Parts: sequence; C-alpha cells; structure tokens
Amino acid sequence: MDKEAPPEKRKLPFYVVIVSAMLLGLLLGPTLGTAASAAGEAGKLVIQLIKAVATPLLFFAILNAVLTTNIEGRAALRMLGIATLNTTIAIVIGVSVSNLTRPGEHLQLASPSGDAAAVYAGKQVDFLKTIISYIPSNLITPFAENLIISIILIALLGGFALRHVKHEREAEGKSFAAVEEAIATLLRTTEVALGYIIKLIPLAVFGIAAKTVAENGYAPLKGLAFYVAAGLIGLTFHIAVTYQLWIRLVARVPLRKFWAEARDPVFYAMGANSSLATLPITLKALDRLGVSRRASTLGACVGTNLNNDGIVLYEGMAVLFVAQASGIELSIADQVLASITCMVAAMGVAGVPEAGFVSLALVLNTVGLPIEILPLLLSVDWVLARARSVTNVLSDMVLSLLLDVGAKKPAADPGS
Repeated sequence: MDKEAPPEKRKLPFYVVIVSAMLLGLLLGPTLGTAASAAGEAGKLVIQLIKAVATPLLFFAILNAVLTTNIEGRAALRMLGIATLNTTIAIVIGVSVSNLTRPGEHLQLASPSGDAAAVYAGKQVDFLKTIISYIPSNLITPFAENLIISIILIALLGGFALRHVKHEREAEGKSFAAVEEAIATLLRTTEVALGYIIKLIPLAVFGIAAKTVAENGYAPLKGLAFYVAAGLIGLTFHIAVTYQLWIRLVARVPLRKFWAEARDPVFYAMGANSSLATLPITLKALDRLGVSRRASTLGACVGTNLNNDGIVLYEGMAVLFVAQASGIELSIADQVLASITCMVAAMGVAGVPEAGFVSLALVLNTVGLPIEILPLLLSVDWVLARARSVTNVLSDMVLSLLLDVGAKKPAADPGS
C-alpha cells in the first residue's frame, strides 16, 4: 500500500509576515537600545540590494519587450495614446492629493534629512540641461549610478538595433533565437535574484520599525496613517471618476454590467496582489463583457507594461510624501520631472513582486531624494499594494474596452 503523501505546509501570506515583522519591531524597538540602530542599518542594506538588481531588471525588461513584441501600427498608437493619457491623469491625481493633503508633514522623525534638503534649497530645474544630462556619455555610469532614464534610452536604442539585426538575419534565413533566448534568460535571472532579495524585506521592515520607534517613539505611526489614507484617496478617485467616465461615456457600457463582471478580477487581485496573476480572470471577464479577444489581448496582455496607473499614481503621491517628510519643497518643475520619471520607471518593473516599491526606490534615487525611510513606508505597503493591483487590473479592462470601441467603429462611407 502506497504511503500517503504528507500534507503541504501552508505558507503565511507575505503581507502577514511583513505586518508581523513591523509589529515585532514596534514592540521591541524601545528595549533594543543601540542594537536598534544596527537593525536599521540592515534594513538600509536591503534597499540598496533592491536598487542594485532593479536597474539591470529594467534594462533587460525593455530590451526583451522591444525585441519580441509585434503590434499593428495603428492599434499600437491607439493603445499607447490611451495608456499614456490614463497614466498622465493618474500621476496628476497622485501629485495633487499629496500637494493638497501634505501627508508627509505628519511623519515626525527626530532627524530629518538635512543634507537632502540642502541639495534642493534654491534649486531651479532647467529642462534642457536636465534632458541633456540624461544622455549617457558611456554605457557604465548609468548602471553604476542607477540613472533609470539614461538606462531606458540605452535599452531602447539597443532593443531597436537588435530588432533590425533580427529582421536582417531572418531575411537571410538565419536564426536569431539564441540571442532572444539569452536576453530572456538574463531577464528571468534578474527577476529570480530580485525575488530572493524581496524575501529579506521583513528583516528590513523589522529593523527600520525598531530603529524608528527607538529614536522617535510612536509618533511616526500618525504620519504612516496619513500616507496610507492619501494613497487610497488618490486610487479610489481615479477608479471612481476617470475609469467610470471612460466606461460610460466612451465605451458606452452600463456601469452596473461592468462592475458585475469586474468583481471577480478585483477580488482576485486584492488577494493575489498581482495584476499579472489575475490576467486569466481578467480575460474571462472581458469575454463576458463582449470584448473581442484581439482587443483584450492587446489591452490586458501586451499593454499591461504601459498601463500601470496604480503604480504611477502611488509613486507620484509617495515621492512628494518623502520630500515633505524630509523638509524638502519641490517646485512645479521638480514635480513634473519626478512625474515623468515615475511613468517611465513603472513600465520596466511592472511584472515583478512589489513592483511599485521597487520602482519608487529607483525614482527617488534618480531625482535625488532620500531613500532611508523606504523600509518604514514598506511596513504599511501591503495595504497600498493591493489597492495598486486592483487599479492596474481595472486599467487593463478599461483599456481593452476602449481598444474594442476603436476596432468596431465602421469605416466612413465614401459616398456620403
């Protein structure tokens, strides 16, 4: 008689581990004394590792996407236009919520980042000089300094050059599969490496929570509550206003019908914390809404890396939160530059775990804002992460509906 296989051990959800680490840090922080500072430094090291791996991940993700994605020109332009408009609206909402509510001013820390504030004091942004500064003079510095806009430029240039070579090789009857496989392997390798590092995040949360409470008491909890509230307000507003206007006025789908079919993807995204993992459920919901598979594949599969409203809105809000908490006043020009950086960073890291947090670390590094409080923000990110995933799933559905409307428009009658 065969032995019965032992039951699989059920793993705790990652957000439960993070919350537990935060609570443990909050409880033990006051009693750890000088050890709390050492634990906080360990938390900073995890953030440094995330930055180090996220940079090549961004590069290989863009390289792979440009090399392997084939889309019809007109449909691609329509998808790009709608996705860009939606993400622009999202970033405007995120930045506006932070400017209006100023949640960062409620985060009380004993030692604000004076050095960072001094860097920004009296600073004026010259857009021409700023754009020129992103044009790399060599291929090493952007990777060494995590300059994401420069890396994106290099990746786009390399991707389109490889695509050209691919077409040349295919025209000669030669295979290009080995190169594509190599790039896909490097992309997957960086994803796996980042996955290993993300498993250390609870350690970072514990260390930063313990250090923060040891140095500041429990006052920062109030600031974190304002931070979460600001993010949820922005994401809810984008869903309730932007998406519903698209659905009702342009796609002309009854709101009750849409939300009845969107219910399953929304709740699944809330549980799985991933728009990518929700994709099969999203496609089924779009089928039930009568969206053509061509439009749903383009909007929810191909367009998903461009269509990250949840991540972009969150980052816009979070960047200003970090600046406010550090005593740094960003000008309108600074905010515009940070917003553009958020939009391009979100495209490259959309499919990885904790994508919003990973790309936020890159954005803060690019615009020169302090990253020391990131693990503290991560302690409550399990709430915002789920709201971001829900928003991203809905953005995929709305984009698919709008692409389907464009595909179904009848051609103009030549005799009319």
